[in-house]
Amino acid sequence: MPSKRVLIVGGVAAGASCAARLRRMDENAEIYLFERSGYISFANCGLPYYLGGVIEQRQHLLVATPERFRDLLNVEVRIGREVVGIDRQKRTIAVHNIHSQQQSTEAYDVLVLAPGAAPIRPNIEGVDLPGVFCLRNMEDSDQIHAWLSGREAERAVVVGAGYVGLEMVENLCRLGMDVTLLEKMDQAMGPMDPEMLGPLYARLAQEEVDLRLNCGVERIEQGREKMLHVVAGNSSVFPADVVILAAGVRPEVDLARAAGLEIGELGGIRVDDQMRTSDPNILAIGDAVEVRDWVTGRWALVPLAGPASRQGRVAADVICGRPARYRGTQGTAVVGLFGLTLAATGANEKRLAAAGMPFKKSYTHSLDHAGYYPGAAQISVKLLYEGQSGRLLGAQAVGAAGVDKRIDILSMAIQKGATIFDLEEAELCYAPQYGSAKDPVNIAGFVAANALRGDLEVVHWEDWDARGRQGDAPLLLDVRPPAMIAASGETPGTIKIPLGELRNRLEELPRDAEIWVHCSVGQTSYYANRILLQHGFRVANLSGGFTSLEMRGGA
Repeated sequence: MPSKRVLIVGGVAAGASCAARLRRMDENAEIYLFERSGYISFANCGLPYYLGGVIEQRQHLLVATPERFRDLLNVEVRIGREVVGIDRQKRTIAVHNIHSQQQSTEAYDVLVLAPGAAPIRPNIEGVDLPGVFCLRNMEDSDQIHAWLSGREAERAVVVGAGYVGLEMVENLCRLGMDVTLLEKMDQAMGPMDPEMLGPLYARLAQEEVDLRLNCGVERIEQGREKMLHVVAGNSSVFPADVVILAAGVRPEVDLARAAGLEIGELGGIRVDDQMRTSDPNILAIGDAVEVRDWVTGRWALVPLAGPASRQGRVAADVICGRPARYRGTQGTAVVGLFGLTLAATGANEKRLAAAGMPFKKSYTHSLDHAGYYPGAAQISVKLLYEGQSGRLLGAQAVGAAGVDKRIDILSMAIQKGATIFDLEEAELCYAPQYGSAKDPVNIAGFVAANALRGDLEVVHWEDWDARGRQGDAPLLLDVRPPAMIAASGETPGTIKIPLGELRNRLEELPRDAEIWVHCSVGQTSYYANRILLQHGFRVANLSGGFTSLEMRGGA
């Protein structure tokens, strides 16, 4: 195989995986990796946990060193080198040595861009004050660690309630700090639909985290005795010893744009399914690129380590002439805090609506393992699926245990084009400490499939709200036992008939009215629906029952 000179700009998940895969595929290639920081491969997802003391040793974050790449892979790694220009005609790059301030020129046969995405620093007064940090790399974590170690910090403000923001909240609380979490949008965790976030908000309140939604930052001021004052748009002032900016990331495309490469509408480097840019000799991978959304087919920016690593492997295979392609990104992701796990895969409602894709949805609330085995915890699952075929489009889940397992199963189901009927048939591990004979994935499939087959009509609490505003609210029927209603609450104006008494009390229900039935999680009300339907009543089942109402803050 003729030797190729491959230059890779940027390390971490995308660049480092590309270099390692390329060497395994081509022993003769000349491979150079340029990284402007001092580290080429580190666990950036572990940085919040190092700051919180969960990961005690800093070196445990270092996945691979330049020496390891050189000795095991014969890859020449040059840290402290920033690539500042690309000459596409000459096929060269300009490299700035951060330490010596010298500049050199390097030639390439193939260039791979993996510059990543930079944290968004709001264009506001005081964003550069001492004590205000972003968290992207090892250097950032070192600075935050030094700042916190050098003072008795008691108060922190985290700006942004996404993945990094939530992880930083948990770890700052672990250090004994009082934490305020500011989010300019009307919900935390943008990839999830808002009604799935009730348990998250409850857990934050339980841990005494001051969550402020619809609360953007206007400026940061220097207070007395090195105290910072974070001023929100509503004029609220939040004092802090440290401020963490976690308001998201934007792709680093300055180098690509200056070289005349195509930049997409979302601001990322536009690539095809072989990770090639508009220049066939230049590939791009990782958080800086726009890829196709697996479900909607639209362009998307998805800054996740797993997809970045896979893109690096695809790029390496393409360079070596292998028939590889990147199929698209589903956005499968998970976050945990204070013992709660939230995870999602595929499209959410907002993305499906934006793509003009009609869908149906269902909610289930099941135990993560057999209820008779100690420690069983509830998992709330939301499915989004096509109304005709039943093809699965997206899934979200929240709970204390087993959430990641179920979303991983549903992620593969989406990738293989599975339907909700396939979920009914999914054969999954069962032992009482791990699951149930009817796994939460099966149950989610049963509920959605029942609706699609026409065994019952499924409605949702937001439908109830909308009908109420129009003065056309259906009759509500609660079929829970009285003790359960007393313990958890009820909705005003609801008729209450326990399921065990329903057959003997049918005459209490008007036959000319539309009746929406609910219970605690939707199972008992499903039984009631089947009884009422076969006795000629006009009924529908409120998906997820009273638990779904509580999750969306309506109880």
